[in-house]
Amino acid sequence: MAENRAEVLAGAAVLAIALGFFVWAAQGSSLALKRGGYEVEASFRSVEGITVGSDVRLAGVKVGTVTALSLNPVSFFADAKIALNEGVVLPADSAMLIASEGLLGGAFVEVLPGGSLEDLAAGAVIEDTQGAVSLINLLLKFVAGSGTETASP
Repeated sequence: MAENRAEVLAGAAVLAIALGFFVWAAQGSSLALKRGGYEVEASFRSVEGITVGSDVRLAGVKVGTVTALSLNPVSFFADAKIALNEGVVLPADSAMLIASEGLLGGAFVEVLPGGSLEDLAAGAVIEDTQGAVSLINLLLKFVAGSGTETASP
């Protein structure tokens, strides 16, 4: 009987830990939009390295999350929906680009604020975007020597 009680207590502890982990993980996920904030859209030529749940950063500070990615069948660009946190007010002419944390780091969406006096509204479309730059292509161009012409005397 004592063994049964110990097994039930161990099972209950595992379930409590799993539930706590689920609550902790949900706090940083796309559920941020439900707490407040607004959603904007942007189209990128390439979203290589970005997934649903990727960070959106402004000056290195997380200000939102990528909530959806889809392929636009007309333009063949990747459409992204981005949830910005409550209190983050961006100028209407802000730009977004896919940036990398380093050679081996992950990718994130970087916000470059504009200078407009008008603010982005919920559901607005960010027009100025820059897709991900392929590190492999850059290295191949460097090795091939393209763009390294020297002037002759």
